Amino acid sequence: MCGIVGYVGTRKATAIILEGLKRLEYRGYDSAGLAILQDGGLEVTRRVGRVEELSKAASKLPLHGTVGLGHTRWATHGGVTEANAHPHVSSDGKFALIHNGVIENYSQIKTFLLGKGYSFKSETDTEVLCNLIAYHYAKQPRGANGGSPFLSSVRKALRHVEGTYGIAALCVDFPTEIVAARKASPLILGVGENEYLLASDASALVSRTQNVVYLKDGELVHITNRDFAISTLDQADVSPVVDRIDWTVEEAGMDGHAHFMEKEIFEQPVALENTMRGRFSEDGSTALFGGLNLTPAEMRQVDRFMFCACGTAWHACLVAEHLIERFARVPVEVDYSSEFRYRNAPLDPQTLFFVISQSGETIDTLAALREAKRKGYRVLAINNVVGSSIAREADGGIFQHVGPEIGVASTKTFTSQLLLGAMVALYVSRMRDMSFNDGVDYVKALRGAPELVRRALAQAPHIKEVAKRYAHYTDFLFLGRLSLFPIALEGALKLKEISYIHSEGYPAAEMKHGPIALISEKCPSVFLAPRGEIFNKIVSSMQEIKARKGPVIAITTESSELPPGLADEVILIPDCHEAVLPIVATIPVQLLSYYIAVERGCDVDKPRNLAKSVTVE
Repeated sequence: MCGIVGYVGTRKATAIILEGLKRLEYRGYDSAGLAILQDGGLEVTRRVGRVEELSKAASKLPLHGTVGLGHTRWATHGGVTEANAHPHVSSDGKFALIHNGVIENYSQIKTFLLGKGYSFKSETDTEVLCNLIAYHYAKQPRGANGGSPFLSSVRKALRHVEGTYGIAALCVDFPTEIVAARKASPLILGVGENEYLLASDASALVSRTQNVVYLKDGELVHITNRDFAISTLDQADVSPVVDRIDWTVEEAGMDGHAHFMEKEIFEQPVALENTMRGRFSEDGSTALFGGLNLTPAEMRQVDRFMFCACGTAWHACLVAEHLIERFARVPVEVDYSSEFRYRNAPLDPQTLFFVISQSGETIDTLAALREAKRKGYRVLAINNVVGSSIAREADGGIFQHVGPEIGVASTKTFTSQLLLGAMVALYVSRMRDMSFNDGVDYVKALRGAPELVRRALAQAPHIKEVAKRYAHYTDFLFLGRLSLFPIALEGALKLKEISYIHSEGYPAAEMKHGPIALISEKCPSVFLAPRGEIFNKIVSSMQEIKARKGPVIAITTESSELPPGLADEVILIPDCHEAVLPIVATIPVQLLSYYIAVERGCDVDKPRNLAKSVTVE
């Protein structure tokens, strides 16, 4: 969600901050702002809308300061207005603050501060925190404890806060410094040459430096124009660990594509190859994972798996459930991360948890991880961001290695998650009843997935023409069975995310238990209908739709034989192994959604109201 950028150095801060904010646009936002320390005061500029509007406003101002903050806001407290945009300034004019997250007890703090004479211009919880910092600063004797009163005031204010935050603050009395802190909202320090940067996402830093420090929950960083120091809320010093980002700014470019989403859809063959690289045994019969921190004997003792995730990642969990139960014969439960920690589910003692999150910062999934660990369970993670909160806090895990994904609607990270779920199913199956030969066949199928995806992508021109014919519809159904039911859910989600068309996903057989009431000439149905044991039953469901004059788009395998005239549109995908089928079938639903959204003139990479990394509950 919201984006944070900060700069302390020798160059003019404005251009660097605006460049960083542009690189964070994919996270989702509705307003943007900038605060620069210069000439003994704060220059604050805010605008509703895109960063481009902020850039135009800033270009008309004489901004020459070398310390500043920038922010893109995704509205939580208060509407989308300039007054609610960040940065917020304390009523005494001394502090500017930007903030990701939610201060849950802001109302009580605001009442207290109003009683102390502080005033407010916005509806936000962030302005409350900014004034709370100013309150502690005003009552603090200078030189107390020999430390920085700026840092001390932020620390004291945060001790009163309930909720989540990634914050960065400026103070006019300390014109070469930034103080920042995090709790359940990502914050990264970039260490450059004679300069320091701060961001909520590494993509804002890579053009300046690839050396980063990932702040942990409960940590504060005090940045000056000479150095930085990290400490905890309890004033304990922390020795920083400098990591290195393993991708470059060029990898985050569009490379000639019309949108990041289009680029990332077509990157999937390479992304899958990178996900698999080095993860099969020498005899080619099973998967290998170096970071599980779990011996084969310990894995063999697992009686049940529990997967937790949100959104698209939850759909990947549903496919993993099907494959693990199908091949390993081990029970699997899948839960929404947001529901798991509140519903008090009974759990078997030998349950192994997996959490899946593209960003590694999804707050509901992070909370589910912590709840599972609190109950004494081992938790493994699948995610794409080294150094993320989930990666650090999990007991072990598997990195996706697909590179940065900029489009808000997940594409290549989703198929990578599907692949890793299939590989986990193989790994567990080979420890149980799967034969060596079946394992070899399974591995061969997985290794062939990138080429099958390339063949599916070759259908893009045909799918684009189909999209043009159906872009004017306002309701869609996506229908599939077994491992393709989650892909139906994902297809419906993609379409509603980027084209704003109402769409729903169902198991095909459930269509007649309610959704059939929606069928008409105005409601197309997209069927995932591969050749297989229940192909004829899916055909029967298609016939029920056609009998009610509903348009049918069939995504089916090349060897399937649909009755003549049953489908209005046919999209072919290669025949493939059951473990690979969900990956290959995902390609046409991604392309269909993408081309429909483009045809409707939608902002594909920045869909309204959505954020790439959801860091508030």
